[in-house]
Amino acid sequence: MPDSLRKVLFGTLIGALIVGFAWHIAGERAKRAPASMGSPPGASIAGGKPGASAGKPGGGGTDGGPVIPVVATPSRIEHLSLEVEALGTARASESIDVTAKVSNLVTAIRFTEGQQVRKGDVLVELDGAQARADLAVADAALKESASQLQRSRELYETKVLSDQQIEQIESAYSANVARVAAARSRLSDTIIRAPFDGRVGLRRASVGGLVAPGTVITTLDDTSTIKLDFTVPERVVAAMKPGLTLEARSVAYPDRVFEGKVASVDSRVDPNTRSVIVRALVPNGEGLLKPGMFLNVHLSRGTADVLVVPEESLVPEQGDVFVYVVQDGKASKRRIQTGQRAVGTVQVTDGLQAGEIVVTEGTQKLRDGVSVSVTEPTAAPARADAASEGGGPAQ
Repeated sequence: MPDSLRKVLFGTLIGALIVGFAWHIAGERAKRAPASMGSPPGASIAGGKPGASAGKPGGGGTDGGPVIPVVATPSRIEHLSLEVEALGTARASESIDVTAKVSNLVTAIRFTEGQQVRKGDVLVELDGAQARADLAVADAALKESASQLQRSRELYETKVLSDQQIEQIESAYSANVARVAAARSRLSDTIIRAPFDGRVGLRRASVGGLVAPGTVITTLDDTSTIKLDFTVPERVVAAMKPGLTLEARSVAYPDRVFEGKVASVDSRVDPNTRSVIVRALVPNGEGLLKPGMFLNVHLSRGTADVLVVPEESLVPEQGDVFVYVVQDGKASKRRIQTGQRAVGTVQVTDGLQAGEIVVTEGTQKLRDGVSVSVTEPTAAPARADAASEGGGPAQ
């Protein structure tokens, strides 16, 4: 048999097999089609009654969708201690870098590192030879002009000098007075004194060294009282009032508690973090706290009856917090404002009323308006309240 004929017969056989296979697949699909496709609209599936499974888990809801089983509990009022935890930074009550006002040579250093100094104490002396010479020249010119002014006034009374001449002599005297004051100021710049009581830091200059304006010679900090700056959320700004007592702890002194009081609250809220800076004053008579220290701040705002929900009911989305509230068998997505958090519960400051049922389990399967069925009794919190009224341990 020729090769060409053999190839034609083989191709025909393959084509027949493909057509037969396709016909078989089409027949199987027709057999598997649901019989209900031919039923008229509205025909019953269970017992001849439309929607017989509505209200049951997995069944159809009143809107024709499925009913999602969830666990829910009512929001409730609890008596909580309103507290604020924050992280703060210690700052000196007064703090400066000791610098020179003019370029000059250091001739003497009158302090030791870490020394406690008083206001007005001499810290550093600079070369004052040129300044003293300038002052001497200015003093001599002033004495001469003062003597000339005195003689000129006597001559003016006898009408020997005119008004213009006596005015010129008086102006020259005033200029010499100003030159003396300037020379004394330049001389005082060669003596660097402590502007307030405090403790000096490390020495950064040596005798004979040239210092320029702005060159840091040492630091001076008044740490008798520490300024403690910390940030709090915008929602608790109203409670931050001067005089409020707080406690601060440092990892350097784990067994010590430093008490202070709120002194002031910043006038602006950070638009990025929605927080505000609060400044407290903490006595530091022992000098244990150092500027720059990191402190944990604990502040109590008293106690109050607040609305709380279980922590697992929260649904955070894009910076907002939502809960699903069960109303008339449906889940309603509600945005809320949260406050203080405790173990297992979160305070709700806005967006929810006491007694409203919130979903605690199954929120990941929900969307706004879907039908739900509560599969667990919602009276568990009431039993817990009754137990506490019956002498249970205080929380």
